[in-house]
Amino acid sequence: YYKPGDQPLPTDETTVKMYRMAQQILTSAGYEHYEISNYAQPGHQCRHNRVYWENRPYYGFGMGAASYVEGKRFNRPRKTKEYYQWVQDGAVIDCEVTSPDEVLLETLMLGLRLAEGVSLGVLAEQFGEKKVEEIHQCLQPYYEKGWVEVVQERLRLTDPDGFLFSNVVLAGLFRELGE
Repeated sequence: YYKPGDQPLPTDETTVKMYRMAQQILTSAGYEHYEISNYAQPGHQCRHNRVYWENRPYYGFGMGAASYVEGKRFNRPRKTKEYYQWVQDGAVIDCEVTSPDEVLLETLMLGLRLAEGVSLGVLAEQFGEKKVEEIHQCLQPYYEKGWVEVVQERLRLTDPDGFLFSNVVLAGLFRELGE
């Protein structure tokens, strides 16, 4: 995941060449580039990971497991002693609800990992038309570079350039739309 402050990637020509070569080899062999770092034969995408990329709720169980339920993200203790104590104390989950701005940025960050991107209609329903206009305005430089496009009312990164420079695009979104 991109976090504010991370350096945009890729930083060297070798990485770019290897990414482009992998994309060409795999797509010419019939694999779909369905997610920024994943390819699959048609009909065999990882349903488990799509839950994350689509920013849908999920439960995780056990030490160090993460969950996203009712707008809250939380992790269980990672170490045995702390996990055991947490269970003994009633396994209370104490965390804040994710703010609407954070939900928007997470939705964009996760959804833009997918080749189909995010639905502009769903973004408008969830966050409002004005916010969608702000997103388009923020992305203008990346439209011009050919890294971002809108296809069939879906906002997406281009393949391979948009995927290659996704951290640059996400850094712009976080900078302009973040709190």
